[in-house]
Amino acid sequence: EYTGVDFDAITEFEVARDKAKELGIELEEGWGIGKIIEEAFEKYVEENLIQPTFVIDHPVEISPLAKKNKNDPRYTERFELFIHGKEYANGFSELNDPFDQKERFEAQMTKKAQGDEESHPYDKDFINALEVGLPPTGGVGVGIDRLVMLFTDQAVIRDVILFPTMKPLD
Repeated sequence: EYTGVDFDAITEFEVARDKAKELGIELEEGWGIGKIIEEAFEKYVEENLIQPTFVIDHPVEISPLAKKNKNDPRYTERFELFIHGKEYANGFSELNDPFDQKERFEAQMTKKAQGDEESHPYDKDFINALEVGLPPTGGVGVGIDRLVMLFTDQAVIRDVILFPTMKPLD
């Protein structure tokens, strides 16, 4: 709605790349359709989510630990809660397929080699745990600092961190 682009209908990288350029999004090496969707979301949508809103079905490319959506394997069983334009919670069904997880970790290592500092590290012990057998699991993370931001109407997380030594100087 806020971008004017139906990214869900886009299956070719070239089309997504062209739409991103039209939206003024500068692509980086190694990005796929999922990362383009994330960037468009952050630039055009996030700040408009004023009422409590659950954003669901994140792209596999940006969700290396989440289980694939059964109806559309391009997406995952993941959600984020947004209130007043800020993220307050992140949750997902844990991926418990060791083969799929290994492929995703390897893809993350490729991204890291291309300069993606946010890529998830390869975790050999986690792969081993999955091979032994991880039951279906899930979880949600809600940061107390984010809730304090909401309750005190602070725009910057640094202003609510309790321990000054943890506050970044810049």
